[in-house]
Amino acid sequence: MEIMFEFEKETKNTVKFDEVTENGSDPIIGSLYVQKSALVDKSTDSLSLILNLKDKESRPASEN
Repeated sequence: MEIMFEFEKETKNTVKFDEVTENGSDPIIGSLYVQKSALVDKSTDSLSLILNLKDKESRPASEN
């Protein structure tokens, strides 16, 4: 599942992105704060996040 985010504001050390939702649906994550040091391009105005969900059977026993 791909989740899209758009720039909202910049703080001292982070950039805040808000999730883009479709047709008024509830956000999956909501807001995402990214450390400025992690951004290669400081002028990024959007980003996407790929979320892979695993069921318990596919995880190693130590994670269940």
